[in-house]
Amino acid sequence: MTVDDTLAAASARTSAPIAEARPIVRTHHGDEVEDRYEWLRAKEDAAVISHLEAENAYTEERTAHLAGLRERIFEEIKGRTLETDLSVPTRRGQWWYYGRTVEGKQYGIQCRAPLASPDDWTPPELSPDTEVPGEQILLDGNIEAEGHEFFSLGSFEVSNDGTLMLYGVDVAGDERYTVRVRNLVTGEQLPDEIPETFAGATFSPDGRFIVYTTVDDAWRPDTVWLHELGTSVDDDAKLFHEPDERYWVGAGFTRSDRYLVIGLGSSITSEEWLVDASDLRSEPRVVWPRVEGVEYESAHAVVDGEDVLFVLHNDGALDFELVRVPASDPAGGRSVVIPHRAGERLLGVSTFRDWGVLGYRRGGLARLGMLDYATGEVSEIEFDEPLYSVGSGGNPEWAPPLLRVGYGSFVTPGTVYDLDVATRELHLRKRQPVLGGYEPEDYAQSRVWATAQDGTQIPISLVYKRSFGEVGDAPRPLHLYGYGSYEHSIEPGFSVARLSELDRGVVFAVAHVRGGGEMGRQWYEDGKLLNKRNTFTDFVDSARHLVEGGYTTPSQMVAEGGSAGGLLMGAVANLAPELFAGVLADVPFVDALTTILDPSLPLTVIEWDEWGDPLHNADVYAYMKSYSPYENVRTDAAYPKILAVTSLNDTRVLYVEPAKWVARLREVGADALLKCEMVAGHGGVSGRYNAWRERAFELAWLLDVLGVADA
Repeated sequence: MTVDDTLAAASARTSAPIAEARPIVRTHHGDEVEDRYEWLRAKEDAAVISHLEAENAYTEERTAHLAGLRERIFEEIKGRTLETDLSVPTRRGQWWYYGRTVEGKQYGIQCRAPLASPDDWTPPELSPDTEVPGEQILLDGNIEAEGHEFFSLGSFEVSNDGTLMLYGVDVAGDERYTVRVRNLVTGEQLPDEIPETFAGATFSPDGRFIVYTTVDDAWRPDTVWLHELGTSVDDDAKLFHEPDERYWVGAGFTRSDRYLVIGLGSSITSEEWLVDASDLRSEPRVVWPRVEGVEYESAHAVVDGEDVLFVLHNDGALDFELVRVPASDPAGGRSVVIPHRAGERLLGVSTFRDWGVLGYRRGGLARLGMLDYATGEVSEIEFDEPLYSVGSGGNPEWAPPLLRVGYGSFVTPGTVYDLDVATRELHLRKRQPVLGGYEPEDYAQSRVWATAQDGTQIPISLVYKRSFGEVGDAPRPLHLYGYGSYEHSIEPGFSVARLSELDRGVVFAVAHVRGGGEMGRQWYEDGKLLNKRNTFTDFVDSARHLVEGGYTTPSQMVAEGGSAGGLLMGAVANLAPELFAGVLADVPFVDALTTILDPSLPLTVIEWDEWGDPLHNADVYAYMKSYSPYENVRTDAAYPKILAVTSLNDTRVLYVEPAKWVARLREVGADALLKCEMVAGHGGVSGRYNAWRERAFELAWLLDVLGVADA
């Protein structure tokens, strides 16, 4: 039977949309590839939109029997969430800043209230049903979103003196933001409006200027601009432009407000430039000239009266080391503060007037420690749970007596602490409320280790509800998640939506595969470029370990991953389709070779450092072709059920990749569904209720595949 015969039979049997075959031939390095579905890339073509709409209709029809379950899961998420709530206030200047959510409203509300006194460092305990004295509503996302199907903030900041606010809005999902400015004293909307910006616009310390970035045609932030309030955008000054297509550019001010830092980064190389914040039109000066393969980041401090930079770098230090250099001459006088320690990955340094904070990884977990400027010693902030995630955040002040810390685990909801720096005492400010009688002790988390094909030990995190028995006692439905790229680590974190699985007896597991950063920089290096296959085989070996260890069976296991993790899903579906009952692929990067061959597409040139350059290197081309999911759909395999979720306006992983992949899977008779959000971006729909419904849709499908839909 030919491909066309198979498609015709599938269409007659299931009414699945069958994409028209319009073959084109692509030739690279003497290799000819026929692509039947590349025409689906033409986003403005009415036939493409019609096909996507048909896919959505088909998916809705095929999942119609899950409508009740979707609604139950949505209500479970909603019922466990304190819909009207407030965040822990953060002090900045003379104000406490915080956010509100209101029952029935999709978007957050940004607020502030005045300090009780200049010495007030203890955040007020706010209650949703109690009026906050002096409260000002700065930005109500629900009002700003009126008339739009999509709404996202890419920039939000108040000037140091508290009189002006800037905010950047995207109403399409394509991550192009229009920056606007509001006078918080008069409520007046200023005429300053900056279209087509990237996220992260910021005020200068004196509030006279806005620093922002714009992108090139490939959606790469490449230029930093200076806008003086009250002047035309046409007169904005170009502070910095990076012509090398491998580098992203960003800009922000040091916590001390002493410098504007312009940062450039590729996947393997970085460079920073300093501009005196008191003279923003002055010439930027480089911290360290870029060296291929060397990454670094700097943080300004004043130690013993001297302006210094703490620089975290990997020059001859695989897992990074921390040095101190004079800010006036960063190239000279390196003083080692934290030497390189193999296997202990230094992640970042934050500096304050009197002390610093160091983030690092050890034993597969992120850690946080206080840095003593005088001695260079780091004192770790310790926690009791075996698995957890921790980080500092919400610390805009230069000389606070407290450090804001975020903490959580698979079983402990997101928690906010303030650390008293002098006494090292942690003050609990808030733990995410979970309604409906949630008790952390009813759930358990643990870590097991799988053995990879080359003998490497792969950590697997597990979380489950105790009332269904201990994991491994008997096979149970299992949801296996993975990512494995860009040195991104999947941290132990709490999820309200996940409870809808756990309470039905499902075990949630994370395979911390190579390509991520869980076990240090070498873990990442061993899962990128010409080592990329390790990412996929690690996931397969993790799944096999869970089956062989009695945790689950192939008919009871669903795999999930998104974006680069969606590439992982496509690859493992080809490698070991027999191991999974289903595969959930969110915004999946499944046509990787086609994308990375085209330097005109968003992100492609930047991505060559991560995946290799198949356009100019025949070996890389052959290697990527050997694993790219779209290129390797098998005719001899019985695929698990597949659900691919994407968004029409995604600029990071274009909708065409999963659209082509699903069309190709249909050629071999796979049961594949495509759901495309027609007004959304890489992060999916906007609005919390919309996001809950989207996750409820995915979880209902997943539970149905696992056979626990009615549990």
